[in-house]
Order: sequence, then structure tokens, then C-alpha cells
Amino acid sequence: MSTYNHWFIRARLKTRQLLLLVALAEEGNIHRAAQVLSMTQPAASKLLKDLEDVLEVPLFERLPRGMRPTWYGETMIRHARMALASLNQAHDELGALKTGHFGQVGVGAITSPGLRVLPAAVALVKQEHPSLRVSLDIETSPVLLERLEQGRLDILVGRLFAEHDKAHLRYEPLTSEQVCAVARPGHALLGMSGLTLRDVVSAGWILPPSGSVLRHRFDLMFQQEGLAPPLNIVETSSLLFITRMLQQSDMVAVLAVDVAQYYAAHGIMSILPIDLPCHMDDFGIITRTDRLLSPAAKVMMKAIKQTSQAQYGRRLDPD
Repeated sequence: MSTYNHWFIRARLKTRQLLLLVALAEEGNIHRAAQVLSMTQPAASKLLKDLEDVLEVPLFERLPRGMRPTWYGETMIRHARMALASLNQAHDELGALKTGHFGQVGVGAITSPGLRVLPAAVALVKQEHPSLRVSLDIETSPVLLERLEQGRLDILVGRLFAEHDKAHLRYEPLTSEQVCAVARPGHALLGMSGLTLRDVVSAGWILPPSGSVLRHRFDLMFQQEGLAPPLNIVETSSLLFITRMLQQSDMVAVLAVDVAQYYAAHGIMSILPIDLPCHMDDFGIITRTDRLLSPAAKVMMKAIKQTSQAQYGRRLDPD
């Protein structure tokens, strides 16, 4: 189908209608949404009615004290956010090119590839394109996927789980993630041979928050050995807190092996001689199939794949 025959062209969809959808979603009130967009309430009401007439569906429920999106509205709001993010990105790229810059790219990663892949990949990009602006988020996969959907990230290195909507996602697996137990250098457990789960169940543990995949598998690991999971625990995903807490106490923590090896190499922690069979699922490179990568994002993607192939030995599609 020709681009000129798309429904949104025929319907003369206005950018201000997209802005209004997002403002209504955030404000929940047409009066406040109109104020945010510096328009009158009657003008905002007409914009919304015109859009609903074109789509032939109600986008919002009118409530006594505001408005609530219908299922149709939720769908349009999601796409409006993506369209506006894409337009903002186009504006930023044009502005960067005008000033002699190459552009910008947003990258997200979970901690392990954030340490092992991203620094080398960013260094490669910066060697060839010093003016390319790189923004980097290190977060959990659900947070990163939400930012990818919102258009705030171009590429992420993370995991996909069963609950994630994969309809518009491309996933290229890289490797699985092993975990290990760590403690401060000089900890008494480091000198024990043949260390088992029974030896560490009574230790103080720093663990991922309850409800996370790793926490579930960690607890299950003890249960499968006929042991109750540790009771003396602190829950956090903050590496800054974990490293400081380990240095100041006899607590132990569970971390990805790549992360633990990085800190151990700097003398901040030591890896305990115990096998933890609660490894994590594969992670990989994730992008949107319904968006084209910008020139800057393509450069970053090439660097990520080159570095990942060197680190994990998995052959990747160069495109």
C-alpha cells in the first residue's frame, strides 16, 4: 500500500490530537489537558470528538470528575506516545546534524552486559564518531522494555519473559547468565572447603527483591535441598548498597558472575567456593520491529554486536 493511502493521511490526523491524547491520559481531565496544551476546553473537546468520529470508536469514558481511557483509547494513547517520541527524535537528529553532530542513540542494558559489553561498544562508537551522543540506562528488563516501547530507548540488551508482549519486538539471544555467592575479602566462609547450601542457609543474605525471577529461583534452590530459604535477609537490587554492605558486615550476596568477577578483580569482594544452580535465562539484543533504527542507532548496533560476538562467541547477524 502506498504511504499516501494510509488511513491517518486520509483522516488528516493532527499532531495536536496526539498531544491531546497523551495530555488526557496524564491529566485525566479535559480542562487540565487543555490548559497544558494552551488551548480552550471547547477546542480540546472538538479535537477529541473529531478524532473519535474518524475512528468510529469512543476513546474516553466521560466520568463525573474526569475522563478514563477505553481500550480503544489505551491503544491510541500508546501509539500517540510512540509517534510523538519519533517526531522528537527526528527534531533532535536534525538539530544535531545542523551543528555538525552525528546524532544520538539511547541504549539500555541489564547489569551483566552493561559491564561486559556496553563499555567496549561505546568506546568503539566514540572512536569513529566522537560527536555521537550516547545515553545509557542500566536497569531491569521490564523497566527497559517499557522505555523501549515509549521510544526513549533505541536498543536494549536484556531478557524477554513470558508475560512480555513480543508482537513488535526483535530478539537476538546472546548467552545465559550464571550467578554466584559473594562476600567481603577475608570472610570466614572463604576458607571452608566443600561448602554446601546447608553451610550458608543461616548466613545473612543480600538478595534481589521478592517477586523477581532470580529471587524465586534462589528460594527454590534451598527448598529442593530440603532446606527453608534463609531468614536473615536484606532485599535490594542496588549494587552501590550491596558492595558497601558487604565491606561493613559478614553478610553474603547473590550476584551475576560477570558482575562479581568485576568487583572481585578490584578487591571489593570475593566469590565464595559454592555452586549456585539458580542461573538466569538467556539475555539478548532487543529492538522494535515497527521502527527503523536511526543512522546513529545503526552505528551503535554494529558496535554492540561486534563486542558481544567477541565476548560471548555467538555469531550474530551483522544487519
